[in-house]
Amino acid sequence: MEYKHLIEKSNTPFWAFAIHDGHQIDDELLPYLLADDDTRLREEDPHTGTLAELPFNRFIAATSRFQLDLNRIRKDAVYLRPDQAWGISVYDQDLPTGLINTLHETHDAMFKQIDALVQETIQQHGYFVIYDIHSYNAKRKDQFEEIDQDQNPEINLGTAHNNPKWRDLIDAFIGAVRKQEVGLPLVDIRENIKFNGGYLAKYITDHYGAYGCVLSIEFRKDFMDEWTGQVYPEKLQSYKQLLLHTSDMLHEYFANEERK
Repeated sequence: MEYKHLIEKSNTPFWAFAIHDGHQIDDELLPYLLADDDTRLREEDPHTGTLAELPFNRFIAATSRFQLDLNRIRKDAVYLRPDQAWGISVYDQDLPTGLINTLHETHDAMFKQIDALVQETIQQHGYFVIYDIHSYNAKRKDQFEEIDQDQNPEINLGTAHNNPKWRDLIDAFIGAVRKQEVGLPLVDIRENIKFNGGYLAKYITDHYGAYGCVLSIEFRKDFMDEWTGQVYPEKLQSYKQLLLHTSDMLHEYFANEERK
């Protein structure tokens, strides 16, 4: 069963991943699917592929996390129980074991591919940085809920899995966001409030953390109505410009490291 995704490479040590951007479900799974389009879209990260349109290498998912979630460990990567999926019943209980096994094998294959991409980047450049781009819901009760600003930062930066050697780089990223020059008000970016970084970040840093850093960048869905799906294009573009602004910091950081 195919995991549909886009990989675009360029001559850079930097990657933008948007593994929850996708909405597609394989035809073989559709007869067993219970969760409707709107329910799935609410828990996916639409438009993060747009945010990942940076002068980096790119990995953009077309396949939905409701088919296979690369941000979960193998055994939890297929949502077989409601407690794995925000209380949502995703599949009929008669989902064949053979399809489940195929999905788990696809999870293995995708991480072998990710291994190869990271290893190739290290061989070519000696280091890497991954922007692991996500979005999250802050209005769980209804469309009109007032957001708890203390518990829901505008950007939650998941950094918990990184090697401590990257502390200065993380601080430089946070500083670049706060000093952005793209016309946004002061951006509320805080670390590890809602999310620490998922399995993708943990896997990569566990294996290659001496060579690079994964910044799990979770945007609160201020760029869209998280209940209706309506996008606010100007806000979305301002966040994309914000990420573009931080790329200057990356080049400066590693140029300084080379001079040491």
